[in-house]
Amino acid sequence: MAREKFDQIHARAAERKGGNAVLESLLATPLTADEIKAIPDSRWLAAFSQKVFQSGMSWKVVRSKWPNFEEVFFGFDIEKMLLMPTEMWERKATDPAIIRHLGKVMTIPANAQMIHEAALKHGSFSAMVANWPSEDITGLWRYLKKHGQRLGGNTGPYTLRVMGKDTFIVSQDVEAYLRHTGIIDGGKDTQRSQQAMQQAFSAWQQESGRPLCQISQIIAFSLGDNRV
Repeated sequence: MAREKFDQIHARAAERKGGNAVLESLLATPLTADEIKAIPDSRWLAAFSQKVFQSGMSWKVVRSKWPNFEEVFFGFDIEKMLLMPTEMWERKATDPAIIRHLGKVMTIPANAQMIHEAALKHGSFSAMVANWPSEDITGLWRYLKKHGQRLGGNTGPYTLRVMGKDTFIVSQDVEAYLRHTGIIDGGKDTQRSQQAMQQAFSAWQQESGRPLCQISQIIAFSLGDNRV
């Protein structure tokens, strides 16, 4: 099946949402590269960690306890995270102020190391993310999965979206659309599928002039249960 033109997708989404104005009001706006560069690297570690803990858990519970996480882990300061010995991590994983899960707690030093190494090479982790080209956003997903811990699947992309980096998200609705139109036919996390998705989203971006995050939102709003 030929790739659908973006104006067709947009028209369908607008009709389902009650018009262009309503649809536009629902769309996210990514940060600029300069705004992303200004984000302290500690905020990336906090964001990755929160998404890791939210995986398979109540997001509301994790958010309610997050101030405790910030206190227990020293504001996710990268240098402090790298200096903590294993025994201290094990003790902190039993702290009743946070959600006690040793496996997830141990992703914090691992992802702190990833952020530190990127900062050594690019000046800051934020600078690396800000400069990563939109035409290879799935390459950034793979980087996070390869160099970080528990950042595969949608965990990495969702964190990027929350932090303001422009990325599309393969939600259930978006995945259903990509499969229905034949853009992907295998596992969504395979390199082949990600390359096919990247090509489609890059083409839609050229057609529409919109950021990737808005394109994936509009696709999701154009089908499934996303009605007014």
